Amino acid sequence: MTRAGVSIASNIAEGVERNTPKEFQRYLNIAKGSVAELRTQIYIAGEIGIFSPTQKQEFVAELKEISAMLHGLAKSLHKDK
Repeated sequence: MTRAGVSIASNIAEGVERNTPKEFQRYLNIAKGSVAELRTQIYIAGEIGIFSPTQKQEFVAELKEISAMLHGLAKSLHKDK
């Protein structure tokens, strides 16, 4: 879970440094994939009792919001073309 979480921020940072909207968009999509990976791991952790149902629900809701923000940012870059 730590690796997936770090991957989200790392891919956003790497995309920013690529200096083109197309590359930034590509790395935002990779970051979204890491969000989905982490969300899946949270679901599994909840099922095996690592997180309480409330914790699982909070984490999943936050990750869905992050995914939506990444999607919106990537979409805005596409419009700028």
